[in-house]
Amino acid sequence: MCRPSATLAVWSSAWLNGAAASDDVLDSLEAWGEAHDVVAADAPAAEAFELPLAFNRAATPVQLMMALRAQGAKSAQLVLPVPGDVRGLGGGGPFTEAALRCGDAVVLAELGFGLVPEPIAEGLMRWTVYSLNAPAPLEYQSLPDAEHGLTDAIRASAGALQTLDVASDRPSVRAELSAHLRSQPQVEWPAGMPARSLRVLQRAEEISAILAIARTDDPGGALSASAAVQRAEALRPLAEAVRTARAAAVNEAVRVFADQGDRHP
Repeated sequence: MCRPSATLAVWSSAWLNGAAASDDVLDSLEAWGEAHDVVAADAPAAEAFELPLAFNRAATPVQLMMALRAQGAKSAQLVLPVPGDVRGLGGGGPFTEAALRCGDAVVLAELGFGLVPEPIAEGLMRWTVYSLNAPAPLEYQSLPDAEHGLTDAIRASAGALQTLDVASDRPSVRAELSAHLRSQPQVEWPAGMPARSLRVLQRAEEISAILAIARTDDPGGALSASAAVQRAEALRPLAEAVRTARAAAVNEAVRVFADQGDRHP
């Protein structure tokens, strides 16, 4: 599914650049939890953002937004790290460890900080601000290239999965896909979101649902160990392409909003 960090990156960038109201940013986060709070992981982050350290009384998203504006933030970058690929995280350390654990993060490269969302109770999402160990260079991925990569991965994986007879015994797979998509958080995007970003995100969500079904397509545990390995290998490039496409779509939207802000100070 699309990740909480994607929502914060796009909506905060829209707000910081005059394309969204603050209430819209707060409303957008409700897709990921009824309540959100914010803490700092270390003293530099606490001082820069005027936030409490973890294990103290948490701050609110409003305080985070005011701090982002006070710090002069204009944009953010979505990163979707996995073991073996920590690009954009600015080296190792607590931020990298937390981002890998949660699978998504927001990098504020120009400020030297990053945010990681983590559900800590039912309905409550906590955002933790970390200082980056090293500058995190922006890993810009062209959206057209990411979209083409997703298309190519779909074609390549389709043949492999057909050979492995994925979903051959599940005539209800279309209903399962629809149910899976309906079960995901319903994310709204700001007015002015680039049409291509929206199209790629929608395609990525559909393919992600197919991946979820394919990964569980083993009635009664009938797959042999070798077949399970083959299936995982067939799915891996497609999963990687989905991850790349999501990040590229979100970061392109962030870039567009930042450019609009530069043109209209």
